[in-house]
Amino acid sequence: MAGSRRPPGTELVPAPVNRAANAVPGLAAGLGALWYGAEAGSGWQRVAALVVLAGCGVLAVRGYRAGVRCEARRIAVRGYVWTRVIPREAVTGVTDLPAVRWTSPGGRRRWTPVTALAAVSGELGSVRSRKRGHTARLRRWAARG
Repeated sequence: MAGSRRPPGTELVPAPVNRAANAVPGLAAGLGALWYGAEAGSGWQRVAALVVLAGCGVLAVRGYRAGVRCEARRIAVRGYVWTRVIPREAVTGVTDLPAVRWTSPGGRRRWTPVTALAAVSGELGSVRSRKRGHTARLRRWAARG
């Protein structure tokens, strides 16, 4: 279907090892929910375990897919909980965290952290280098606006 294709853009995501690590919290909690559901005595406890298990699955997938998509007219920042879509003309800069600074239509100054590209102590140099490179690309994208 030609109408369902996304506009051209650049995906800025961490290294595959980071993406897998970002999924671990959801997977670990999901295993706990699965174990609880197997040991649950009542039907309501099992239903609750299934609901938590579904939420953990969403968390694992969102953790794996965390990153940024830069398009010509907007940027989409995907995190664990939500995706923030910001029009390009609203973006005012990128911080060292990194975070996208932007202005809402009402004039309020906002910022959206890009946790997928944040440096973490103890990570490999190649992983940190990739994140820095993506942050630099994000800054260049913001400056061209």
